[in-house]
Amino acid sequence: MLFSTKAEYGVRLMVELGRRTGADPENSPPVSLTAVAEAEALPLSYLEHLVAKLRMAGLVTSVRGAHGGYRIARPPEEITMIEVVQALEGPIAPMECFHPDSEGRVLCSHEADSHRACATKLLWTRVQGGVTRALAGTTLAELVEFAEAGPSVPLAAQPA
Repeated sequence: MLFSTKAEYGVRLMVELGRRTGADPENSPPVSLTAVAEAEALPLSYLEHLVAKLRMAGLVTSVRGAHGGYRIARPPEEITMIEVVQALEGPIAPMECFHPDSEGRVLCSHEADSHRACATKLLWTRVQGGVTRALAGTTLAELVEFAEAGPSVPLAAQPA
């Protein structure tokens, strides 16, 4: 499963805001998107589009004015990556025919074409569950800590 650059850049944006905002977002100075774009080598215009979605989802707040910018809306340990990815990408679905409903059940558009269960629904349900668990089990605080530890930290040493 591939996520788009929206998810990649949005997570990188959140990590940079998390690094600069700290554990107490309300008392931290806002960070300009220009500073984030420079630090992460990302296009400013794209970050403006992403931060609008993150703001609508309640994950970041904005401060207007000459010294304005953005900061995370909650402490980093309270923000999960599933919130970030879903705010940017929408529902997690490994296949186009795969649609979770409001009750958490998985619907497959192929099942409407026949009177049998979709032959691959079990597989894609497991894939969706694994991805969802990984995103829900990863906090912004973990990613900030990992980013600050530097590239020498082996991934195996990190909690799963």
